[in-house]
Amino acid sequence: MAGRGLMAMVFVLFCSLVQAGEATTPSVIHLASEDWEDYTAADGRGLGWDVLRQVFEPAGVKVDIRTEPYVRSMGLAERGEVDACVGSYSKESEDVLYPRWNFDTDHIYALGLASSPVPTLETLGLYRLAWIRGYDYQNYLPNVRRYDEVIRRTGIVSMLTHNRADFYIDAQTEVDYVFNRAKDPSQLRRTHIAELPLYLCFAKTDKARTLMALFDQRMDQLVKSGELKPIFERWKQPYPFDDPQR
Repeated sequence: MAGRGLMAMVFVLFCSLVQAGEATTPSVIHLASEDWEDYTAADGRGLGWDVLRQVFEPAGVKVDIRTEPYVRSMGLAERGEVDACVGSYSKESEDVLYPRWNFDTDHIYALGLASSPVPTLETLGLYRLAWIRGYDYQNYLPNVRRYDEVIRRTGIVSMLTHNRADFYIDAQTEVDYVFNRAKDPSQLRRTHIAELPLYLCFAKTDKARTLMALFDQRMDQLVKSGELKPIFERWKQPYPFDDPQR
């Protein structure tokens, strides 16, 4: 009888611990991101949002989005005003936490005049570059010496045609956005130069740490099962998790 009583007590304690663990799992994750067309759009559409909903929502965590410029999104995560910022490169800030897994990879392109030399990763340091303020490509591209940070993309083509910059650096979707809205796209050329993993950067709060652990756990499962592949196929984007070295 004493043995049965002890086993019953252990079982009750185990159930209590399980229930406590379940109770501490957040029901929502607050994410801040720039409005990137077809990726993290303000209306909730896009590849990035679809991937992150597939990560969190089957695990019972609703994705709540907030649209802000990238630098402000990072600041919100650093101050713990959101749980994570979307679309950070590796170790951009010491004031946030980075998971083991990236959720996508940025395909980095250089946009320049068609009459310019074709740039490579090795020759970028020879040119005057431009990119959006806060993207900090100087930390991820080799030998960068001369660059300007701009506030918005609307003046990029003018910078190139008036010889104020040699190349504009950005992710493929954003370079395509500028290219497709130019008055004469035949003047321009897009050149692939690098691949950079994209991360959620989590706030240094207990809630965000719990969500980061869940994110890595779910990514382990989803990459192994291939469940994310249809999302990338639907958006006609390369699948970033085929590397066997992962």
